[in-house]
Amino acid sequence: MRRVATSALRRSLRSQRHIHDGPSSTSSTVQITTLPNKIRVATESTPGHFSSIGLYVDAGSRYEDHSNAGVSHFLDRMAFKTTTTRSEVEMSTDMHKLGGQIFCSSSRETLMYQSSHFHQATPLAMSLIADTVSNAAFLPEEIAAQRDAARYEIREVSAKPEMILPEVLHEVAFDGKGLGNPLLCPEDRIDVVDEPIMRSFMKDWYRPERMVIAGAGMPHEQLVELADRHFSSMKHTAPTPALHARSSSSSPSQFLPPAQSPSLYKSLTRAASSYFHPTYGMTPGPASLNQLHYQPYAGGHRYIQDPSAEFNHLYLGFEGVGIHDDDVYTLATMQVLLGGGGSFSAGGPGKGMYSRLYTHILNHYPQIDHCASFHHIYTDTSLFGLFATFLPHSGSRSPGNTPSQILPHLVHQLSLLLYTPIAAAELDRAKNQLKSSLVMALESRAVEVEDLGRQMLVHGRKIPVTEMCEMIDRVDAAKVQHVARRIFGPEVRKQATVVVMGKEDIGDWRETLAKYGVGGGR
Repeated sequence: MRRVATSALRRSLRSQRHIHDGPSSTSSTVQITTLPNKIRVATESTPGHFSSIGLYVDAGSRYEDHSNAGVSHFLDRMAFKTTTTRSEVEMSTDMHKLGGQIFCSSSRETLMYQSSHFHQATPLAMSLIADTVSNAAFLPEEIAAQRDAARYEIREVSAKPEMILPEVLHEVAFDGKGLGNPLLCPEDRIDVVDEPIMRSFMKDWYRPERMVIAGAGMPHEQLVELADRHFSSMKHTAPTPALHARSSSSSPSQFLPPAQSPSLYKSLTRAASSYFHPTYGMTPGPASLNQLHYQPYAGGHRYIQDPSAEFNHLYLGFEGVGIHDDDVYTLATMQVLLGGGGSFSAGGPGKGMYSRLYTHILNHYPQIDHCASFHHIYTDTSLFGLFATFLPHSGSRSPGNTPSQILPHLVHQLSLLLYTPIAAAELDRAKNQLKSSLVMALESRAVEVEDLGRQMLVHGRKIPVTEMCEMIDRVDAAKVQHVARRIFGPEVRKQATVVVMGKEDIGDWRETLAKYGVGGGR
């Protein structure tokens, strides 16, 4: 009966030209509908015992400025609290009725509200997501509680170099603006972010044309009906002049979501990611707004002294390419080729143990505890590079090293990509690992729907994993050398980003880059 009623609703709305069904992308299992207010609804038809739905908003810390810094973190923390239609107890009770998980997660370019649940709970899940987005009460006592939680979160993250240093890397690379804005609310802003700031940010950025509702495991018509029921009251309007003025003044990316929502931990952990995923963390949104929040890559050096540190930490990064650049697949392959990880690993064949950073560095230098490549991808740019964690030098008989002694090992690995052709077998192994990571991640229903929602924000369609694999298959040794020259070749004039934490600084890192014929030292 529900499906009959839903079909009738869709026919009626079509006849009134209220709903537009867009192309189903190149995947026959994906259906896309655009509601009258420009919210896009996309579903992917795959069998399973659970359903997943999500609301994905083209917003996040990238779009913050000095007047609302930290607001994305607070919106994340204030999700699924008291609303004007549900008390705190009622919200908690309904969340537990789902029999699954529901959470909010904020990143630099996206806020997402997502639920995984039994099929029959889809209407309730959509109701909860719509309620927390449209009817949040933002009670003073709940905001106060989240202030304390935010302070605790900052202390915990700041005490973990592997989590805080990718944040520092972004801050240095983008001069503390745009993508250089922190994911966590700055400590001096915790008592400043309040209800008016949160409501103002939501009014500016939670616009229907900047939203996608995605689902997997339910009929497309059902999700369209639910989306229309809960979100049709949101009106599509042109951005206000005030928003443009505020945006102009502010400016010139493992796949499984957690069972609960320490979501900043998820975002920060993903920031120190291992494998490439070409849709996570990318949201183009309206060009006029996003260009206003474009902060050019700056690069530079930052030293964080920590005399009591057990390890020294060294990050070396370069500006990469954005998600829409064809070279992103080659750069992702290069990241897997370099690979790396911890000095002790239970992995084996297929786990990256034959990547270059394992075979060239970790297997030869026991003082290096961790060495890996990273690739943080965004709409218009990315950060690509290497980092190492190693024992500090503490005397003539010390087994440790100074940062200036470790940097040449990292730079040498980059120079090999520039000046030494890659063996076909090694390149094929990296491409196969990259393809398998993409395919296996999508076995999770939660990842599948997140992938669909983010791709709709980024590309306006679902790019099938087969198409991604075809792009990866086209990567060859010549492309690797071409992209290496483009990102960190000797002709590159943008300076590298170097972050050091530990007992001592790095010295003249520009001289080391020049010695190995690697750019980015200017």
